[in-house]
Formats: sequence, C-alpha cells, structure tokens
Amino acid sequence: METIEKSIEVLNDLIEINNDRVAGYAEAIENLSDEDLDLKVLFQRFKEQSRSNVHELGTAINQHDGEVEMGMSSNATMHRVWLDIKATFTGHTRKGILAECERGEDAIKKAYQQALFADSGLSPEFTQLVTRQQEAIVAAHDQIKTLRDLAR
Repeated sequence: METIEKSIEVLNDLIEINNDRVAGYAEAIENLSDEDLDLKVLFQRFKEQSRSNVHELGTAINQHDGEVEMGMSSNATMHRVWLDIKATFTGHTRKGILAECERGEDAIKKAYQQALFADSGLSPEFTQLVTRQQEAIVAAHDQIKTLRDLAR
C-alpha cells in the first residue's frame, strides 16, 4: 500500500504543476496582442492539454481511493517560474514571451522526468499514463522552443 500512497503523492505533484501551467498560459493569452493570434490558439491548446492531464491524473488517483489535491504548486521554484512568465508579458516582444513560456515548459518537463525516475516511488501501473503525458509535454516544449528560435 505504501507504493500506492507514494504514487498518489507523485501524481498530485504533477496535477499541481499542470495547474500552474494552465494559469500561466491563461495569463499569457490575456496579455498577447491581437497580432499574436497564432500564439493565443497554441497557448489555449496547451492550457487544455494540462486540464486534460489533470483530469486523467485525478481519475487515476480516485481509482485507488486517493485524495486529489487540486491546488497550485507549493514548490516555490515551479510557482516562481510561472510568476516570472506572468510578469514579463506586458511590453515584451513575441520572442521574449516565447522564451518565458519555454522556461515554464522546462519546469513541467523536469517534473515529469523526475516522476519517471526509478526512485520517485511511482508504481509501474501509473508509468504508462505519466509517460504518455510526458511525451506530449516534451512535444509542447519543443514547439515553443522552435517558435522562440524563429521569432524576431
């Protein structure tokens, strides 16, 4: 039973960072100019991706009679990354906004990598779910990075 409890803790940590990501992209969408409609659409997609992740992780926790924690990250580093992103939107360039979003993507990518480390306590029954979500997170990160590299 201890393995399931540790797994639920890991899954709740992923819920929190996904909630941070939702809030970060919601703020980004609000602060982008009308000229950046492509980014607004993309950020909306990533926001929905994290909402879907939260739902899947919460369902997995509920199936094992665990308690879902729906808050934002208590980890100061992850929360600070999204706050830094929020603070940079006003008056910054497209490239600057994308660079800050990439930092947020770096944080969530790292959280998923840590969840999949052998010593994280994640039981094998949750590995497939977390791995699938991680693949989508890495793809999102890479897309943001590419857009940042192409931005002027």
